[in-house]
Amino acid sequence: MQYSLPPHSALNMWSLVLPLALLFAGVYSQNAASMTLNSDGSSLFATKLGLAHTDNNALSALLSKSSTGAISKGLALDNVNGHGLSVSQTNIPGFGSQLTGAGKLNLLHNQNHNLNANAFITKNMPNIPQVPNFNTVGGNLDYMFKDRVGATLGAARTPFLDRTDYSAMGKLNLFHSPSSSVDLNAGFSKSVSPHFNTNWQPSGGLTFTKFWG
Repeated sequence: MQYSLPPHSALNMWSLVLPLALLFAGVYSQNAASMTLNSDGSSLFATKLGLAHTDNNALSALLSKSSTGAISKGLALDNVNGHGLSVSQTNIPGFGSQLTGAGKLNLLHNQNHNLNANAFITKNMPNIPQVPNFNTVGGNLDYMFKDRVGATLGAARTPFLDRTDYSAMGKLNLFHSPSSSVDLNAGFSKSVSPHFNTNWQPSGGLTFTKFWG
């Protein structure tokens, strides 16, 4: 029996990662809420609420819900130097659940440039009894120039499916103030495996973020 992830599952993963990355990009001690409207008609609402903090670190609760029905909840630990760790659990209708651990390492930060390396591992737990749990590992490099324009190159590997997903995304900040932000994301993604290959598929979204606290 050859099993593949539902067609929307990879999109769910990236549509969850991108808005949460935008939340992490704000001042680390702030609360934030974002709404992302995707080019395929789907949407995602995400929140980040501070639970505790010291001068150097902050612990926050994460919650997001996609219009596809996927619901994610988790915790994030952010460092004042731009590093971070998070763990989240996502329920996907028609598939099952995912448990994800992620880390962020800030490689460069000055007045003009910001470069982060991100990595994650996801344990996929399908509801189908015949399909065992399996892992997806991946990461990306995320660059921003003057907090206005940037790009992200990422890849994710699922050994059980012998599948690799690639993505190349761009980000343009259209508006930013201490209390809100509007960002445009656009790019391409593709999947490669011995069983099927996809061409580079366009995708995009518009994210509205509100900061407070």
